Amino acid sequence: MQFQRASGVLLHITSLPGPHGSGDLGPAAYHFVDWLQSGGQSLWQILP
Repeated sequence: MQFQRASGVLLHITSLPGPHGSGDLGPAAYHFVDWLQSGGQSLWQILP
């Protein structure tokens, strides 16, 4: 089995800006994903 090469980043959700001081999967997360895509990235790894 072969996989196509891909690249991305590791960023915890709480590192994003948010209304309560830490990030969530709100508008900032969507903006971040759009930014990743514009830079040619295809993966966003989120740790628990």
